Amino acid sequence: MSRERILFVTGRLAEPSLKEVLRPLAERVDFEHEISVLGISVAALMHVDWVKRKLVVPEGITRVILPGWCGGDLSLLSAQFGVPFSLGPKDLFDLPEFFGRGGRPPPSLVDYSIEILAEINHAPRLSAEGLFRQADKYRQSGADLIDLGCIPGESWAGIAQAVKQLRSEGFRISVDSFEQSEVEAAVEAGAELVLSCNSSNVSWACGLPVEFVVIPDEVRDLGSWDATCARLRESNRIFRLDPVLEPIGFGFAASLQRYYETRRRYPAASMMMGVGNLTELTEVDSGGINFLLAAICEELKIGSVLTTEVINWGRTAVREFDLARRLVRHSIENRVLPKHLGGQLVILRDPRLHAVGEDGLRQIASRLTDPNFRVLAEGGEIHLMNRDGYWHGSDPYEVFDRMISTVGSLTAEHAFYLGMELNKARTAMTLGKQYIQDESLRWGFLTVDEISALKRRKHRTGESDVGEEQ
Repeated sequence: MSRERILFVTGRLAEPSLKEVLRPLAERVDFEHEISVLGISVAALMHVDWVKRKLVVPEGITRVILPGWCGGDLSLLSAQFGVPFSLGPKDLFDLPEFFGRGGRPPPSLVDYSIEILAEINHAPRLSAEGLFRQADKYRQSGADLIDLGCIPGESWAGIAQAVKQLRSEGFRISVDSFEQSEVEAAVEAGAELVLSCNSSNVSWACGLPVEFVVIPDEVRDLGSWDATCARLRESNRIFRLDPVLEPIGFGFAASLQRYYETRRRYPAASMMMGVGNLTELTEVDSGGINFLLAAICEELKIGSVLTTEVINWGRTAVREFDLARRLVRHSIENRVLPKHLGGQLVILRDPRLHAVGEDGLRQIASRLTDPNFRVLAEGGEIHLMNRDGYWHGSDPYEVFDRMISTVGSLTAEHAFYLGMELNKARTAMTLGKQYIQDESLRWGFLTVDEISALKRRKHRTGESDVGEEQ
């Protein structure tokens, strides 16, 4: 069987890096290749309509791979040239991974086993509109139940109306209260779960047709909930067990041990964990905490968690846990490490960094023939270059000043653009993120796609998206 012969299409600036990537890759994957460098500097700006006019496909080519950012309908190219066209990765340095996947799509991560209860704190203080807004935000983030957090020592006269209204909007509701009248009104209005039950309220809890979360009377003594559980069983009531996760510094490790012990004692019992006791009470970004707790819950078959988003560093905790429960489910079900699954929870840094290298930077600088600036960030420095020079250093102000001393003044629009890009490059360099000019920095699931400066200018001026030369 003859080897596959692939044509890789790129722009002038990416050609040296593409050659370096393809040389070992072609040998490892066992394919022959050619590179077609079209008359454009930035490969990401290609469009199918433009490629149709510029590309020549040599004889013997079995497949053509275009830069991942290329826009348009690839079937038009396949029809014209008679060979399959496909998009490669958006970053050419990801070509080894692209070929390693063998064309298989990444896992969908749709399956999960852990139910998320998202608590609205001080729910009685909110208006009906405020309750709906918060509940809808939680639902959009992945919450399965909306937990109405009541205020100890008070009785919420409007709880029944609140539950009915939220239920009419399709929400499943739980209520967090030990106050009998509140709980009874909420259950009658349609609440399906009550947090919580122990010896202090089990006498009246047994009379309500609702599921309860049982907690120990004394958190360090699991035996203290035995009588509560027995009474609920005698009343044919459904319940789940929560040994209570305690904050770091107040018995955190011991509380984890109690979850293990609970599962050992009650292998078939439904269980819950209140993860907010860690995410809200630990001054650290909450994504990693949510992932580790999701892994513990998945391994111990803890079927539900209670979380909230009060503190600013945990403002996306529901979405984080939603992603985490899918990742750990996939990992454990398929017995694979939770890596290379999309990186949606890698927020501060990036999963990997690619570098052009000193020789590559010099080659790019030597090839520039236009006044447009290129910005790169690697090796602890910001690199700024155009046909007039190559300036680099760790301080963006210093790099900018040295460039101005050579180039002269810039328009306000151009100076603003460079300021934005140099700031992004400095942020990427500081945090260990991949910087790519005219693209948004990657922040995991928080990433906001950025419209490039070129596309903004073309939109304002009405120019075509297909340029002859960039």
